[in-house]
Amino acid sequence: MTQILNYREEHFAGVDQLWRTVFPSDPPRNRAEQAIALKLAQNDELLWVAEDDTGAVVGTIMAGWDGHRGWLYSVAVDPRRQRSGIGRLLVNHAIEELDRRGCNKVNLQIRAGNEAVAAFYKELGFAVEDRVSMGLEI
Repeated sequence: MTQILNYREEHFAGVDQLWRTVFPSDPPRNRAEQAIALKLAQNDELLWVAEDDTGAVVGTIMAGWDGHRGWLYSVAVDPRRQRSGIGRLLVNHAIEELDRRGCNKVNLQIRAGNEAVAAFYKELGFAVEDRVSMGLEI
């Protein structure tokens, strides 16, 4: 059975390995050692792991909430466990927590051309919006 838990330090190695597997081309700023430290400094408890009955990390999700919009980040499921409902559990868990905080819209970004992931989010009720995503590295 899979359970969703608040991230704890003992999850780090499992999260780090999962992210390296699922997001192999992510830049260093998105690697676990940097992203988790910055997230934990927010003290908002919006980082969760999916753990199987052996205690292994099989999924993650990070959420952001600024009082205006919610965001989902680092949604990852062990490739051997994808399409088993873990991603749905994680996303629903994060949305419920954001809703509890008063959030009324949740955004996320995926890489262009990732049709399988787009289909997953569409099944959960997300829609493609007519937006241009822009960023600035500092």
